[in-house]
Amino acid sequence: MGVFTLFASGINFCIVLVLEKAHTIHLMGKRLGIVFAGGEGPGPDTLRRLLEVPAAGALIVAADSGLELAEAAGLRPDWITGDMDSLDSEDRLRSYPADRVIRHAAEKDYTDTELAFALLWEKGCEDAWIVGGGGGRIDHLFGIRDLFERELFPRRWITAAEDIRCIDEAGGSLNMRLEPGSLVSVLPLGGGPWKAESRGLKWPLDNVYWERGLYGLSNVALAEEITVNAGQGRFMVIFPGLPRE
Repeated sequence: MGVFTLFASGINFCIVLVLEKAHTIHLMGKRLGIVFAGGEGPGPDTLRRLLEVPAAGALIVAADSGLELAEAAGLRPDWITGDMDSLDSEDRLRSYPADRVIRHAAEKDYTDTELAFALLWEKGCEDAWIVGGGGGRIDHLFGIRDLFERELFPRRWITAAEDIRCIDEAGGSLNMRLEPGSLVSVLPLGGGPWKAESRGLKWPLDNVYWERGLYGLSNVALAEEITVNAGQGRFMVIFPGLPRE
């Protein structure tokens, strides 16, 4: 894997990769679907704050033990799918209509999270988020990361400790309110070419040469509001911590 380093004011801004192509970052008129995945997610109070408005009109699908995370935040999924091998108790399923619980064999070609996303697209969602899926096995983390490489991909991933956004030239501009000093990492996705612009970051992205296998880690927010624009290609923007909404 190739690596190159930018030097800014004597501090290294190291650049190396991640993912590919288009959908919509909760643009006007796009129906949102939210997948609750097994693994670590925000606490119930934080989750309610983050999802209070978007979840009101969203289609919610729980992937196996993602049901526990959704219910802890007071949300009742529209659908539950998976092999149910990691659910703490199948008693949870009894309060849902049988036709809203889709069981799959444990030996299958797709993960429970993939099956949940397939259901979102099937039901007509045009924008998708993941909640949960943090911590745990690294292969599952890489599996979720690779969902962002696909033609139909999620626009947001909220774990217990990170808020991860995906933008491209179709979904364009990301504006976030942060505490000054917050870290921001930017990774190009897909096959490129890539071009990005930024405002409010210590090391601007405007003249960065992006290449597959390269990424920008640990940039720093200098202002309370930062902007990242995707002029070409797709980018993953990672905030270690849950930014203010």
